[in-house]
Amino acid sequence: MSRNRTLYFLLSIAIVCIGLLSRTETASLFITSHFGDYLYSILIFLIFGWIFKNVPTYKILIITLCFCYGIELLQLYQPAKNHWFNSLRNYKLTQLFLGNHFKWQDIVYYTFGGMSCYFLEQKFTFSNHKKSKQI
Repeated sequence: MSRNRTLYFLLSIAIVCIGLLSRTETASLFITSHFGDYLYSILIFLIFGWIFKNVPTYKILIITLCFCYGIELLQLYQPAKNHWFNSLRNYKLTQLFLGNHFKWQDIVYYTFGGMSCYFLEQKFTFSNHKKSKQI
C-alpha cells in the first residue's frame, strides 16, 4: 500500500479548516461539541498516514488510537497551577492539541474517527487495487 501524500496533505488542511470552523459560535449551534474530537483523530490518522506512507492501514489505526488515547490520558495529569505544563495549556494552539479535561466520551469519538479513516482507506485502496487488476 502506498498513500498519495499530496492527497493526505490536502485532506489534513481541509480537516483543520473544518475543525477551526466547528469552534466558532455560529457552527456550535449546528455541530456537537465532540465533533472536534472526531476530526482530531481523523487529522492524526492523516498525519501518520502521510509520515508512514507504506505502512498497512491497520497499523496506522493502532498508532492513531494510541496517540489520541495518550493525549486524552495526559489530561488526567493536572499539576500545580504555576507548573510549566499548565502554562502550555494557556496558549490556544497547545490547548487545542493537549486539551484540558479528561472525558471518557472523547475516547469513543477518537475511536469513531480512527475507524472511519480505516474503513474509508480500506474501501478506496481495495477498490483501486481491484480496478488495476482488471485492466
